[in-house]
Parts: sequence; structure tokens; C-alpha cells
Amino acid sequence: MIRPENYINREISWLSFNARVLQEAEDQTVPLFERLRFLGIFSNNLDEFFRVRVASVRRMVDFGDDGSILGDYSPEELHERIYDVVYAHQRKSQEIYRNIMVEMAAENIFIIDETRLTSEQGIFVKRYFYEKVLQNLVPIMLGDDHKFPYLRDRSVYLAIKLYRSNKPDKFAYALVRVPSISLTRFLVLPSRNGKKYVILLDDIIRYCLPDIFPLFKYDKFEAYTVKVTRDAELNIDDDISKSFIEKMELSLKRRKVGTPVRLLYDSQIPEEMLSFITSKMHLDPENIVAGGRYHNHKDFMNFPEIGAPHHYYKRLTPVRHKNLPPHDSILKKMRHSDIMLHYPYQSFNHFLDLLREAAIDPKVVEIGITIYRVAENSRVVNSLLNAIRNGKKVTVMIELQARFDEEANIFWSNKLQEEGAHVINGVPGLKVHSKITWIKRKEGDSFRNYAYVGTGNFHEGTSRVYGDDGLLTADPRIADEVASLFGFFKHNYRNNQYKHIIVSPFAMRDFFSSMIDKEIENAKSGKRGYMLLKMNSLIDPEMMDKIKEAAKAGVKVRLIVRGIFGLKIDDEEIRKNIDAISIVDKYLEHSRVFIFGNGGDEKFFISSADWMPRNLNRRIEVACPIYNHDIKDELRKMLKIQLRDNTKSRILENTLSNTYNRPEVEGRFRAQEDFYQYIKEKHQVIMKIYHNPRCSKSRAGLQFLEENGYETEVVNYMKDGISEDEIRHIMKLTGMSAFDLVRTHEELYRTDYKDKSISDDEWVSILSANPKLLKRPIVVNGKKAIFAQPAELIDKIL
Repeated sequence: MIRPENYINREISWLSFNARVLQEAEDQTVPLFERLRFLGIFSNNLDEFFRVRVASVRRMVDFGDDGSILGDYSPEELHERIYDVVYAHQRKSQEIYRNIMVEMAAENIFIIDETRLTSEQGIFVKRYFYEKVLQNLVPIMLGDDHKFPYLRDRSVYLAIKLYRSNKPDKFAYALVRVPSISLTRFLVLPSRNGKKYVILLDDIIRYCLPDIFPLFKYDKFEAYTVKVTRDAELNIDDDISKSFIEKMELSLKRRKVGTPVRLLYDSQIPEEMLSFITSKMHLDPENIVAGGRYHNHKDFMNFPEIGAPHHYYKRLTPVRHKNLPPHDSILKKMRHSDIMLHYPYQSFNHFLDLLREAAIDPKVVEIGITIYRVAENSRVVNSLLNAIRNGKKVTVMIELQARFDEEANIFWSNKLQEEGAHVINGVPGLKVHSKITWIKRKEGDSFRNYAYVGTGNFHEGTSRVYGDDGLLTADPRIADEVASLFGFFKHNYRNNQYKHIIVSPFAMRDFFSSMIDKEIENAKSGKRGYMLLKMNSLIDPEMMDKIKEAAKAGVKVRLIVRGIFGLKIDDEEIRKNIDAISIVDKYLEHSRVFIFGNGGDEKFFISSADWMPRNLNRRIEVACPIYNHDIKDELRKMLKIQLRDNTKSRILENTLSNTYNRPEVEGRFRAQEDFYQYIKEKHQVIMKIYHNPRCSKSRAGLQFLEENGYETEVVNYMKDGISEDEIRHIMKLTGMSAFDLVRTHEELYRTDYKDKSISDDEWVSILSANPKLLKRPIVVNGKKAIFAQPAELIDKIL
């Protein structure tokens, strides 16, 4: 029987994770504008938390249901504790924001409000207001006799008090919504004396309030921000006359008018004004939270890029996989060997190239894919549409209940169906969260299956900022079972037995429990028992109990859990065998990787599932064994690098104190940067480019190399010179003569060398002495080289 007090509460643990995000915003070693971005991430996370988790707790309070709460809390106590923690976090975030503003000012970057505008800036703002802002504003007058307007979920409003200076007791209230889609939140003002200025849209509206209410003759205006967060639960009706898509669309409309679960307000708002708003909205006092002057700090995730290079993280260019050169068949490479991609350290373009190849390969007959979240202008979906137009059968299992992506997925579902795809809108009673792709290809007299099994979504955007892993395989042990799973999606009565992939909710819980049991048996028999488990969240009571049982038996357990962590350890005997850390850094740790000692024959798995009740009980998830020894080595190295981190890892324990993990090792270790270097050294081809930075064609060649993820040695021969031996080496690798390397349109050539009889050896000397005569760029890859005009010719030497 589950005893809730034996676990850390899910909601409180999640708030502890968000506190780790806030730590990044506070960390002085994080570049300044990245700290601002972390502040935005913290705010966005908190919004979603209120829309989903706090709303659920509120319903428990209302209905007296506490059956699903872990931790020693009643619903009322948990609701109160959540608000206590949130209040503390809000105060901290406001303090961090103020400190960041001070640091930005020291860098001559200023976020100013309407009271600090110069006359020139005021003119600029007024012009922008009339040209861009005014037509997007809909002011609403408020009054006791008027029905209070509906406030949109997560939108920022200005609550305005209007009055005349000679009659301050005669006042009116109004509301203006700050536009969030049609306009950017920030306006960059003209620089002045080397200083940069930014003003928020809220303050532009404040500055121009007299222009919004000219009819009322008011000359005094006070404006305070308010924001409502609403319950995001979808209540899907059971009307059998409607399609599932119709039910979803109706539910989404209802969500938009969901019950308010939080009113965030400017702490400077007059008491009588706040009381007027809360009474009109019939809000419980427990659900109102004081904040600062500005809400929706999430917009700082997209703050204008006006900083210097040192204000940002250095961009780590994704590395091309060494076995996937451009313009080579990926399916052919998959037939030869399994391939593992590690995002964002390697390029998501490899997966897109696989889809493009499958779309035009005349032997490919069918493509299947599961879609949970995709990018707004998805190249994944475009590749599927291209496959349909090329006569392929395309099966798309698209999950319409992917939270906050429901509308986008309905759009893509309709679009794909219109084009002729076989679209499956979910499995009754389950949510499909697996990340798999299947390709069926005619080879000889039969068909061969190819598969991709991953830990993250098929989303070009998140692949640049989420740490995920994806396996490309033609191994029939895996690929045939992925094909079989698509058969289940098409016909839910065909639930096959899988010997290799592990599918929830049918087998995953029992499978991983049995893997842990083997480690317990090994430990009890005197053998070494150990597990390395990496996931986003660990909150399933049965799996947590199983981990503690293993630790008590002597199994060494290393946990890397980025988010929710419910493992409460009071027993010292258990504690000594469990190490748990969380890494929060520039990329979101999102992969799930499990390693079991297995008596010396280590077993490796990647998975789409965290160890949460919803993943193991109510979702179609896929975990996949790794059979390739080279990939096992990569995964082992990745986890060892993460466990060694002494810069961005925090210790996970009962008090949720988020103490930084500082193991006693020499040197500084930062997992994400270190793993990138590992991948770079293992996979990257080093290219040499003879480069003239003043030449546009040469710059295009360098850009091509950088965008395709190549380590590049840049030789600025115009500055550093070029030896005769280097020129002869280039001639040998390119097969070009010395004269072929000469820029014959140069003035120096025309005046000094044109129409003269000059030998190759003489031209070598001339080019070395006059490097501006050398054609550029010359790109060298080991024993191959090419004159790279246009830049795409570089592909020929890969």
C-alpha cells in the first residue's frame, strides 16, 4: 500500500526545479542576456504550472479529494504551501530582475519606462504608437453597472484609473489589454552617445494614455498591470455523434474561458482598485498574488539581441555525424550499422534528410511517424506531404491531446488528411507519447523495415535547445517491432508481444522492475549491482519503492533527474547507495537513458518515458534496447560526463535545497560543454580554408562550413602569407596547375604578368609573394581540396 508521507510531493518538487531555473538567472557566471532569458523561462514555467498543477490541486480542495497527493499534505495544506513557495520565488525573481537591470545599465543598456523618455525619444514613441499600437488597442470602461469583461488567459492588462487633477474623487476605471501576438513586447529606441535604450510595450501605452481616452477630458492616469491564469484542463464530452476532433475543438474553446486559478497584480495597485477587480471577478483571496510592475516575464525569452557577444552563450554549432556525409544515402548507412544522434550537439537535419530520402526513394512504399509536438512551420510535416505527392503511403499517428499543442495538432491532422495521409487521432483511453518513425522499403523479393526511436519530439526548434537522443536502425529486431507497433495504431485489437522494444502501458513497468530485480539478486549474491538512470521526472511510487529496495540490498544507484524528484530517503542504509543530481544549464536535459549492470553484461536503453504514473500507466511510450557497442560507449560516456559535472549539477535530497554538487575532483567540469567536445572530437571532420575575409565568395565558403557543423581551421593567407610548399600541396590535392590558381582579373596580373611565358615553378613563387593573386577560397579536407566557388562545391571533397 502506498503511504503518501514516504515521498516528496510532486508539486513542491516541481517548484524546486523551477527554483533551479531561477538560480541560473541569478548566477553571475551566466552571460547577462542569458540570465534575462532564464528569468523568462522561469516565468513561463510558472504560468504552465498554475494552469495545470495548481488548477488540479484547487479542484481537489473544492471536491475534497486527496487520493492522488504524495507527501504529507491535505489538499488545503498543499494549496497553501504552493502559494507560500510561489510568493518567495516571485520576490526573488523581482530582486534578480532589478539586479540585472543594474548590470545592464553598467553595460550602457537601459530598459526605461515612460517617465524617463527624453523629448526626442517621446516623439519616436508617439510615432510608433500611432503607426503600430493604437489600432491594436480596445479600451474597456469599467463600472458597477457594467458586466466585468472576460480577461484572456495569460494576457497582460493595464488596469487604469482616470481622473481630473481638480476633482481627484471623481474617477473612472478602465482596462486595456497589452497586445501580445500582433506586436513585440519590446521597442528598441535610437541609440544615443553609445547607449542603447529599450522600452516595454506596457510603458508605451502608459505614455500615450491621453491619446487613448481623449473624449473624457481626464488629465491624470494611473496604470497597473494585472494578469489572469486559467485552468487548462480539457473536459472532453462523450457525445457519440461528434468526431474526436470536433470534441477537442469544443473543449479548447471551453478552456479559453476556464476558471481563473491566479490573478497576478502589480503590488502598487491601490487597495480599492484591486478590491473592485477581485470582487467583480468573484476571485478567492487565496488565488491573488502580488507581483512587480511588469508581468509575463516570459517575453524576456525573446528580448531583442542588442547585446555584445559576451552577453550571450557562445553558439555550439551542431556537429555532423561522421557516418552521415552530405548527399549519401542514409538508408544505406543504416543497413550497414546503427546510428545514434545526440541533440542539440548533432544536427536534426540528419533526420530531415532521412525523411526527404524516403519521400523520393522509388523503393520506399510506406512511412509512419508519431507526432506529439512539431514546429510551427514544420519541415517534418512538409517532408511527409512531399512523400504523399510522390505516391508513398503515409501513416501519421498524431496525438490531439498534447497539452497546449492541441490546436496546432488539429491543424496538421486536417492538413495531412486533405493531402491523403492515413491520419490516426490517438488510441482510445491512452495518450501516444512515443517518438518513433517507420520506413517500409521493397528490397529484392520482400520488404525491409527501417526505424527511428527517440527520446524527444520531431521538432526542429526544440532540437536546438533540448538534450535528446535518437536511434537510426535497420536492425530487424527493433525495426520490425516498430512496424508492428504501427500495426497496433491502425488496428487497436492487434496488440502484439514485443521481445525487444518495451512498450507502455503494456510491459514497461514490469520490464524495468524485473531489470532492477536482477540487480538486487546480483547484489545479494555478492556480485556488483548497479544502475545509472537518467530521466526528466521520477515520481512513480512503485518505481521509487523498487529503487529504494535495490539500494537497501546494496545496489549502487546513480540518478540524473532534471525535474520532478519524489524519492524521499530517511534510511541511512539506503542513502549511502543512492546519488541523485539534477543538471540545469543552457540546454534542457530531456533524454531518458537507462543502464543496468546486469552481472557484467551491461544493458542500455533509451526511452520516451519518464518514471511517472501517467507515462507507465496511461501513455503509449517506447523504450529501445541499444545493441551497438560503439553507441553504448557514447551513452556510457555521456552519463559519466554528467555525473562528473561540478558546475551546473545540484544534489537532489529530501530538503530540496538545490545545493550545488561539488565533487572532490580536480578541475572544472560542465557536462553540456564537455559532452559537446567529446562528440566534436569523435565525429567532426576538420576542414582547412584559405580565406580572405574581405572577399564575399570566401566568406560564403566559411559560412557554408560553419552552418554544416565542420570544425574549421581558417588560414588568413592575406595577413599571414602562404609558402611555396603550401601552394604546391594545394596543386597536388586539387589537381590544378599553378596558373589555374591565379586570379586573372586582378590588376596586378594584367599589368605585370598577362601574356608572359611563365612556368609553374615561377607561378608558385609569384603566388607566394603576391597572395592576393591566389583564387579563394581553397578548402582542404585531408587528402582532398577544391577551389570552392560556389561554396556548395565543398560537398565534393567530403
